[in-house]
Amino acid sequence: MFYDYLKIHVKAGDGGDGCVAFRREKYVPFGGPSGGDGGKGGDVILRADARLRTLIDFHFQKHFKAERGGHGQGKNRTGKNGRDLVLRVPVGTVVRDAASGAVIADLVEDGQEVVVARGGRGGRGNARFATSTNQAPRYAEKGEPGEERWLELELKLLADVGLIGLPNAGKSSLLNRVSAARPRVADYPFTTLEPCLGVVRLAEGESFVMADLPGLIEGAHAGAGLGHRFLRHIERTRLLVHVLDMSSTAAMDPLRAFAVVNRELELYNPELARRPQIIAANKMDLPGSEANLQRLRGELKDYEIFPLSTVTGEGIPALLHRVAALLRQLPPPCPLTPDSLPEEPELRWEGEVLVIGGELGRRLLAIDWENPEARRAAAESLRRSGVERRLKSAGARPGTVIRIGDREFIFTPAEGNEGEQ
Repeated sequence: MFYDYLKIHVKAGDGGDGCVAFRREKYVPFGGPSGGDGGKGGDVILRADARLRTLIDFHFQKHFKAERGGHGQGKNRTGKNGRDLVLRVPVGTVVRDAASGAVIADLVEDGQEVVVARGGRGGRGNARFATSTNQAPRYAEKGEPGEERWLELELKLLADVGLIGLPNAGKSSLLNRVSAARPRVADYPFTTLEPCLGVVRLAEGESFVMADLPGLIEGAHAGAGLGHRFLRHIERTRLLVHVLDMSSTAAMDPLRAFAVVNRELELYNPELARRPQIIAANKMDLPGSEANLQRLRGELKDYEIFPLSTVTGEGIPALLHRVAALLRQLPPPCPLTPDSLPEEPELRWEGEVLVIGGELGRRLLAIDWENPEARRAAAESLRRSGVERRLKSAGARPGTVIRIGDREFIFTPAEGNEGEQ
């Protein structure tokens, strides 16, 4: 089965918690705080691998989580960083944020990487909070949660030339004849059920990659047949070779077949219909083909037409040499430009609840709200930094429920009250 579109969930590692510890050593009467920082959580990384051909590995597992950072320890020892999680995907994979649809990366080169979820920072140990007026702090920070998101993975094959046409036009036979690829060939429609790539090598040492796509039928842009599923795989091609059945026994007149397929390209993506295109007039060894060829040349004067037969091999060298010449002139396809991911708002209302997110939310989640001393220090810090004023400006009033992550608080702005859980 050929998998070229999937959704997966990735979760970066949480940062390790900071440590509360004190130095206790003989002959050192005032050792002071010695709690170390937590380690950073591991990132989730997607890496393009030329050895892979489909996204089948992600069909069986859809949730991926990187290692969390180690907790800090006494003697100012920092916890170890979590290991990054590297997921391999085929070259040509487009990575999008499922929630916004924004393009995160277009992985078109072997070994190209992108970080799709960053690990959380480690919490600071109590040694970081020691001051001249607070020489023995008994609190530390929690580790920052790692990023998590749903991703859309869409594979678009990297090929120079795409073979298009109705079912049974001879696309698979042509690829079979000119490359080492062995797509299924039979005398019934939809023999090809998935895209197939083949490397075409010419005598002069030139080569190019040709893609055979399942046949298009009328209505493919709306999901009819198999063509709509695989039209994405010709979006990266520089040249289209339109294979037409020229015989008198063809299921559709070649002129109508040409119009139907190009109409489907136009409806799916107008840019595809403007892609350079040449015509491979196939099955010239069968009766009625010469008459159809003359009509085709009379009607489609703006297109280069190459009569050939995939059975006898006649006309195929001329087609391949012309394809190679055109590819030397055409520019390579440009990868998609990554979009800027929308930032999570720091303050937003969900009904009667004021939700704190973004950088401010991550900062508040690092506070150890179970520790009374940490709560007092945090409340004072929030007042000094103007967070309380921002909450009031956003519409918070005494008694408003404030949510930070999975925790809820009652907003109490009076001096000396830092909030009740």
